[in-house]
Amino acid sequence: MTKQLKGALPCFLAAVIWGLSFVFQTTAMDTVREFTFSGVRMVLAVLVLFPASVLSEKFSKAPPMSAEEKRQARKTLWKAGVLSGVCLFAGFNLQQFAFVDTPTGKIGFLTAQYMVIVPVLGTVFFHKKIEARIGFSVLLAVFGNFLLCIQKGSLTSFGRGELLSLSCSLFFALQILIADYYAARINVISLSCVQFAVAGAMSLVCMFVFEHPTVPSILAAAPELLYAGVMSSAGAFTLQLYGQKHTDPVLASMLLCLESVFSALFGWMLLHQSLSAREMTGCAIMFLAIILALLPKEIWLRLFHINSNKQKG
Repeated sequence: MTKQLKGALPCFLAAVIWGLSFVFQTTAMDTVREFTFSGVRMVLAVLVLFPASVLSEKFSKAPPMSAEEKRQARKTLWKAGVLSGVCLFAGFNLQQFAFVDTPTGKIGFLTAQYMVIVPVLGTVFFHKKIEARIGFSVLLAVFGNFLLCIQKGSLTSFGRGELLSLSCSLFFALQILIADYYAARINVISLSCVQFAVAGAMSLVCMFVFEHPTVPSILAAAPELLYAGVMSSAGAFTLQLYGQKHTDPVLASMLLCLESVFSALFGWMLLHQSLSAREMTGCAIMFLAIILALLPKEIWLRLFHINSNKQKG
């Protein structure tokens, strides 16, 4: 349980940071295009993460490695970083294009479906069994997310933006599984740095090929870019990788999906947006789902045993 909580806290903090980033991602579209926003935010992330990576490697308490072990470690780092970086490039930019013509709430809901995709892909490719309590918690969280993000009748239309949002959720799910596979074996700050270097390089190439960025437009979006680059990218994704070293990927995906809850709460607190009873119920259900998922297995078994005894009596 202690290990699970040790991993849950960083993922929870990442969700808080991402919740606020939804506001910045939306307003940035007034001044810069999609690939420009993604490329610049990732360059900023690398500028922050590179010195942090060097320092973490220098002061690491890990036992010294031979030349061959170092070569293998670098090979693993770049393999993980490239795979994760490609997924982030696709996920970020698909989501950014969805903001053009799709309501933020619907994007949040469809993107959050990676918490369903993660256990499905984990079962298919890694043969990971899903515990009944975790499966129930995931379904409960999906229902809560639906109440929070989707207004009545708003799912009747399904177009380009919705398809992009669902597609980005697939790539975010793949990134979570890649992180789960590699995070325990390599330095998470270095992995975060490499993945953003790869995703950033790909975004910058697309920026110069498909867009016409200007310095004034980038400077106009400086607050959004700084938050997205330093806090949402460098900070939150490193927290995600650290958290996944200590927790199950399905639980991690549920915690990370709380970003939709925090985006609504920040809108209420900072932008004075109202929260309906339906939305507040959705928030409460999502938090309940997380609490249930964090409960030790013994408590679930005890509750089940008590209920069984009552039925027999």
